[in-house]
Amino acid sequence: MRITGGQVFDLQEGFVKRDVCFDGRLLSNSSSDGKTYDATGCYVIPGLTDVHFHGCKGHDFSDADPEGLEIMARYELSRGVTQICPAGMTLLEDQLTKVCQVAAAHKAADKPGAALCGINLEGPFLSMAKKGAQNGDWLHAPDVDMLRRLIAASQGLVKLVSLAPEEPGAMEFIEAMESEVTISLAHTTADYDTAMEAFRLGARQVTHLFNAMPAFTHRAPGVVGAAFDHPQVKVELISDGVHIHPSVVRAVFQLFGAGRVILISDSLRATGMPDGRYPFGGQEIEVHGNRATMADDPNTLAGSVSDLMACMRSAVSFGIPLHDAVRAAAVNPAQVLGIFDRLGSLDVGKTANLAILDQDLNLKDVFFRGQLVDRGA
Repeated sequence: MRITGGQVFDLQEGFVKRDVCFDGRLLSNSSSDGKTYDATGCYVIPGLTDVHFHGCKGHDFSDADPEGLEIMARYELSRGVTQICPAGMTLLEDQLTKVCQVAAAHKAADKPGAALCGINLEGPFLSMAKKGAQNGDWLHAPDVDMLRRLIAASQGLVKLVSLAPEEPGAMEFIEAMESEVTISLAHTTADYDTAMEAFRLGARQVTHLFNAMPAFTHRAPGVVGAAFDHPQVKVELISDGVHIHPSVVRAVFQLFGAGRVILISDSLRATGMPDGRYPFGGQEIEVHGNRATMADDPNTLAGSVSDLMACMRSAVSFGIPLHDAVRAAAVNPAQVLGIFDRLGSLDVGKTANLAILDQDLNLKDVFFRGQLVDRGA
């Protein structure tokens, strides 16, 4: 296959007009099969990687339902998200174990849909005061042995773990586990000094920046300021137009630079579904349009109902250059998961996972492992 005429994403050069070639699963310098795809007037970008989404199409990763996970993976692929790292939440260990086991079996069977490249454990090692939509009854103190049991159940798929660093034992937890997983500060009351100590010990990410953490103010910069002051830390950002004001999205890209921002969807099972009420981690959420809140507290946001491609498109509508937005949705998350050597860009030798967008950034087509995806499936 030779894709011609498009503006092709290049990490170093921006968008360049060149051909993209592949005859099988891998990108190459040329193509000999005689097939062409005319991408004139379109953008050719790497398939996106969502490192933080909970569900879609009526299913949630925390259900530990094999069929539901496959439906989620198929839907994500149809939206141009070719790699997924679904997020669990605050659950009891028995249920988290099932979640990890289902994910491991899904990956081992190479099920259809977006490639499952990791698991994100958003909970249970969080702060009660900033639990947000998490179930407070199931919060748990940071526990190294518990995490290692979950890693074993996942067959090594656990890649990200959220943590409130002010909780007792959290710093020891970071020291013990920072070389095995990426630790992300989340659902926390931590001040600047506490967050800086967590980053010094090896925490390297912030979960949905600004949400479920102290505000960033001129005398108390908190987790946000500490993350800025530690150049190795990346920050997640939900750019769905609900969680973060467009001005703040622009400010984050200016403050941290495009290389340190990870766009996420934080999408719920209601994504791709009509308005209504839906179960969520032993609780219930209510969805109206693109806004999801706790059913018993309409002032508490519960996640998004936008997929990552829609969030990337929103970021561009807020004024983020397309190249920076693609980097934040494709390159940076792949780097965090340790898969950038084979995914996340359009370099020769990498897997031919890519999306074609029209001039308005509407998704036209998706290629996965060199094959055109039937987006109606």
